[in-house]
Amino acid sequence: MQNWLLRILFLPFTLLYGLGISLRNFFYSKNLLKGVEFNLPVISVGNLSVGGAGKTPHVEYLIRLLKDYLHVATLSRGYKRKTKGFRIAGASDTVSTIGDEPLQFFKKFPEITVAVAENRMFAIPQMMTEKPELQTILLDDAFQHRSVQPGLNILLTQHRLPFTRDWLMPSGRLREWKSAYRRADIIIVSKCPEIVSEKEKRELVEEINPLPHQVIYFSKYEYETPYKIFGDEKLEFHKDMNVLILCALANADYLSDYVDTKVERVRRLEFEDHHFFSKYDLSRMKQIFSEWEGENKIIITTEKDAARLELHKEFIQENNLPIYVLPTRVSFLNGDKEQFDEKVRNFLLGFKV
Repeated sequence: MQNWLLRILFLPFTLLYGLGISLRNFFYSKNLLKGVEFNLPVISVGNLSVGGAGKTPHVEYLIRLLKDYLHVATLSRGYKRKTKGFRIAGASDTVSTIGDEPLQFFKKFPEITVAVAENRMFAIPQMMTEKPELQTILLDDAFQHRSVQPGLNILLTQHRLPFTRDWLMPSGRLREWKSAYRRADIIIVSKCPEIVSEKEKRELVEEINPLPHQVIYFSKYEYETPYKIFGDEKLEFHKDMNVLILCALANADYLSDYVDTKVERVRRLEFEDHHFFSKYDLSRMKQIFSEWEGENKIIITTEKDAARLELHKEFIQENNLPIYVLPTRVSFLNGDKEQFDEKVRNFLLGFKV
């Protein structure tokens, strides 16, 4: 009931925002504005909502799929970084200079090129000039950036809240009208549970109503062995553990549900997505953790959050805070992996300059 009241209150602002989006998309549909195409394959990964669909792990999936065969690059906005303009990640970069997700890409995959820029249309030619060996570029969170026309457009939508059941901002979380899904070539229903019945899959496909050229796949997260944020120490979950989850995500439910199956008790200390942790935040976390009864207790965070926590390395080490990072990987349900991989490879093999 409360949600409906809020949606009614926000309705005028939603309509105004939607009018602006509609005009912009109208200009693109009539070629009054036109996305630029490039002479190398560009793959976009994005979503219609403001976050939480799992773009970063899906970009990492594509990196792993392609990096042994092609010179791969990622291009992101570098959200909340304290620099401006085009920048290729280097050894001296931090979360402040390139943002948390690009830093994550750079540290996990040092063999690829990682770049950030507000304007992707101008950044791609710069990347091609500075790195002429590049063979494909992965655009992170670029579904709404229509100034670039990707060769392959991948749209993510969460299993728990597909875009078909959401509302336009500020009444809901959608950045565009639901009809924008028509621009996608591939739609991935992300963050699925371990088992999704064929009946549920059919119902979701019918609900999304894909166009003839669109293919729908289903993916889930797989969590790997946690490791100490500063050091090589690994961690095995035990049923007698108490875990404080420290995260700044758009949606932490999937993570929390997983940890809850592994340990005795779970508490969450949450912040807005991409939040830069302050000294006060860390002191608050320390106090909450210290006052929590029990001895067998740890702190779990995500790889994206760990990139921002590195700015507080001295505090964490001085206070001997047992913070562990939980790595995430994407896997596909049933036979979707082989079909998705083949779809991407066929796009690359069939790309013509």
